[in-house]
Amino acid sequence: MIAATLDQLLAPFHRAGQQHYGEDVTQYAHGAQCAVMAQAAGAAPALVAAALLHDIGQLLDDAGAAAEHAGIDARHEDRGADLLARWFGPEVTEPVRLHVAAKRYLCAVDPAYQAGLSAASMLSLGLQGGPMDAEEQARFGAHPHAADALALRRWDDAAKDPQCTVPPLERWRPLLTSLLGVPDQP
Repeated sequence: MIAATLDQLLAPFHRAGQQHYGEDVTQYAHGAQCAVMAQAAGAAPALVAAALLHDIGQLLDDAGAAAEHAGIDARHEDRGADLLARWFGPEVTEPVRLHVAAKRYLCAVDPAYQAGLSAASMLSLGLQGGPMDAEEQARFGAHPHAADALALRRWDDAAKDPQCTVPPLERWRPLLTSLLGVPDQP
């Protein structure tokens, strides 16, 4: 049952993970770079999984091309978190759900942060509502997973190195297995 669940979870990466999404890396390479950075920072396993899977919503129904090609926000963060909630708890899903809000928050509180965003991130920022206002900042800051979302966001922004060699997708199976909320049955 675990193997079938992991196959279902990772299917979007097998189907569309080699696509580019407005950056110089593929969707999978981006997620894997995020996860490697999270591990190097000593993040908890759930946050490493969130880093790996944070853009899985971009792989559903070509949502990754929505900003670039259609000029719309496909709300990939919500779509991804909702999908992941089938298998994981909030320690994985909420940083995924909040990583776009974290970008908007950082743009509001740190002008240097916004100046460092890639062109694709700037395009999506506008579609996602732009920098947060004071009320939104307060709500975001009070969320129990805000700190993890901010850490994830920093890795997200840094994980766009086209020269970086990433481990194969199968390398993440043990980590994901350890976090799955599915009983291990034959």
